[in-house]
Amino acid sequence: MEVMQTNLFGKTYNEIQKIVTELSLPPYSAIQICDWLYKKDADSIEKMSNLSRPARNGLAKHYTIRHDVPLDVKISSDGTKKYLFQTSRSHYIETVYIPGVSRHTVCISSQAGCKWGCLFCMTGKQGYQGNLSAAEILSQIRGIPEKDIISNIVYMGMGEPMDNLDEVMKSLEILTSPYGYAISHSRITVSTIGIIPAMKTFIENSNCHLAVSLHSPFTDERKKIMPVESVFPVKQVVETLKNCRLGKKRRVSFEYIIFEGFNDSLRHVNEIARLLNGLKCRINLIRFHPVSGILLKSPEDNVIKRFRDSLTKKGIITTIRDSRGQDILAACGLLSTGHPGNVKPFTARN
Repeated sequence: MEVMQTNLFGKTYNEIQKIVTELSLPPYSAIQICDWLYKKDADSIEKMSNLSRPARNGLAKHYTIRHDVPLDVKISSDGTKKYLFQTSRSHYIETVYIPGVSRHTVCISSQAGCKWGCLFCMTGKQGYQGNLSAAEILSQIRGIPEKDIISNIVYMGMGEPMDNLDEVMKSLEILTSPYGYAISHSRITVSTIGIIPAMKTFIENSNCHLAVSLHSPFTDERKKIMPVESVFPVKQVVETLKNCRLGKKRRVSFEYIIFEGFNDSLRHVNEIARLLNGLKCRINLIRFHPVSGILLKSPEDNVIKRFRDSLTKKGIITTIRDSRGQDILAACGLLSTGHPGNVKPFTARN
């Protein structure tokens, strides 16, 4: 009977340490294996040359190294790239690479689909298919050609990270730990629509930045576009943040998609300032990217700038996020996958 091999990629140091103990390997083998997985990008156990031959043979009986590679890539006129991955359960996810002069950002997914159904989000419209494993999350970084120049990572792709907290936290540990990729916490941002219990756990156990989807400071309005408001009201989310020990280095930001005639008035500015009073944070204003069947639209740029300036005058650092990759449906709110059909094999030449 063939033995099903378990993937080593995506496992934390403690998990690998346990494997080493079970196989009666020397204790130092754990850090050697981590080094091969996350620093040397080994794609086979055979390549772990500082492990003895018996150790490699014993490890290979039960374990393997697998990471996903993109099935397809679409390239925007502005240089943004959207990669398509297939999960172990044959679902599809999208990952976005956003190049810059000194900042190279990858926007990764934590779930296939999403259960929350925000009105303005294409991912929510496709529903929820499943959580990603830590290996599938990390593969979105490990598997793209730009992996060596990535400077920033945002968990703002498909899915709600706080609904897949265990695997998200494992991936963050591997990304930030000395045994892993040793990326600074200040280079990573995790988003949420405000799942309070998981958000608190994240804050207690990670120093990475946090981004909260706001989109309206008023309960009745937010309910119209974000069903989560009925479960975790934004007032409770903000109050929770005010009572948490956020630390001096963690940045808390609020994402605010601005809709013409819906949430772009001075009344909204005043309520946002009242709601966030006493919380050190900033606001990112995001243009709405049209979604089929949704009548909302983005205001003119002068309206968005006036909204930004009004919030700035209230003492809240406010920026307008650049729209990138809209022509390939890679911009905020546009990620969505069914069975993609006609997928061409991906090569680095794409």
